[in-house]
Amino acid sequence: MKYLDEFRDPQISRRLVERIRRRASRRWTLMEVCGGQTHSLLRHGIDTELADVVEMIHGPGCPVCVTPAEAVDAAIALSRLPDGWLTSFGDMLRVPGSRGSLLDSRASGGRVQAVYSPLDAVELARQNPARQVIFFAVGFETTAPTTALAVQQAARDRLDNFSMLVAHVRVLPAMLRLATDTDCNIDGFLAAGHVCTVTGTEHYDRLATEYGLPVVVTGFEPVDLLQGIATCIDQLEAGRAAVINSYGRSVRETGNLTARQIIDQVYQVVDAGWRGFGEIPAGGLRLREPYRHWDARHRFADQLARTVDTEVEPAVCRSGDVLAGRIKPTQCEAFGNRCRPESPLGAPMVSSEGACAAYFRYAHPQRQDTMSELPVLPVAP
Repeated sequence: MKYLDEFRDPQISRRLVERIRRRASRRWTLMEVCGGQTHSLLRHGIDTELADVVEMIHGPGCPVCVTPAEAVDAAIALSRLPDGWLTSFGDMLRVPGSRGSLLDSRASGGRVQAVYSPLDAVELARQNPARQVIFFAVGFETTAPTTALAVQQAARDRLDNFSMLVAHVRVLPAMLRLATDTDCNIDGFLAAGHVCTVTGTEHYDRLATEYGLPVVVTGFEPVDLLQGIATCIDQLEAGRAAVINSYGRSVRETGNLTARQIIDQVYQVVDAGWRGFGEIPAGGLRLREPYRHWDARHRFADQLARTVDTEVEPAVCRSGDVLAGRIKPTQCEAFGNRCRPESPLGAPMVSSEGACAAYFRYAHPQRQDTMSELPVLPVAP
């Protein structure tokens, strides 16, 4: 299949592995930012194949995972309003807040529903005028255009019973925070290809020019990732730092200008809390003043003010350190025993893009059978 099969080719993968081995004069530390990249690296055995020359650190590229507990608590409170109907993406329903998840709220009487699109939530509001339908808007710049379109549609239709609880976050500010984190000691980044399809690559220059860190934009298939690693190693060995787009079939320097314009029309950049990071300057988005009427935090301010909670994730759960790249999932003492996909303690074990879920599926001792699903890289002789 064009644009897919060639990026899973075992021979090309093997040649790239050999190229990386020849080029690397030391063991370099790279961070892949995207959770989809983490899953692909582990699924195809790339991280272990290159373990002696490249250490891959798994970044905070799971938008569900970095949504702070405070936002989940607010969503739970809104789901319990007498006329409330909380909607969001399916992964978000199992993410723990201070006292349980949205699924727990539904089990105890809250009205919670998973939807495939924020426009589905708009349609629910249209069909149920007696209900206050709230969409819990999470994700990076990738999902922000669709939630912006949803609130614009609600404004055009004058849907007074629709609102959004916005918890969108921005990737670049988190990367800038990580660039100065001495616990990570990152030598270079593999940037998230899907985010860059929207944002473009032009703003990533700061990581290279100010921090001396190479940034390579990559896709998600084995050849994409190996090409990105090879390109990053080439720069490091040459003592250079630049932003290179290795995902040219999807990413342009300026990104998707239409999507960026829609985001700018509806949202403004604000400081925002990230799970595992605390508050990050310019790390999030909120609705602009013309759309305040559809801002759930404004509409239900009184109800949300009474739901402040001081509890945090269980002390045994180190998901914050996993999200910040300080430890690998297997370094958390709860991993695989107290914390499993069917009984997760932290968000990275919940989401399909979470690093803990990836390690449990592809690297957990009890799940080694999954390693044979798609053996792209033959075992090194």
